[in-house]
Amino acid sequence: MSDTDEETEEEAPAVELGEGPDIEGEPLARVASRLTWPAKRSDVRAQEGETVIRTPEGPVELDEALAESEVPLFEGRSDFLEAVEDVVGRGPVATE
Repeated sequence: MSDTDEETEEEAPAVELGEGPDIEGEPLARVASRLTWPAKRSDVRAQEGETVIRTPEGPVELDEALAESEVPLFEGRSDFLEAVEDVVGRGPVATE
């Protein structure tokens, strides 16, 4: 790659962001990426409970969602995502 190619890439953004309101909270997948598996529900609540996640109905504290879940141990990332989504729902994130 030449010097001019590197300069051009640095000047232009990799992805253009659209206009619109900021969305409060973090994507659930981002929270899941910070955890190690398997994980006890109590450990996840202690580590990430105060984190606000994005849901179809608006932002929710992860601790609230996990309090409603009856899963005591998440064997893996997909188990965690499924359990939380069973409580908060699946679908597009509310933007307003």
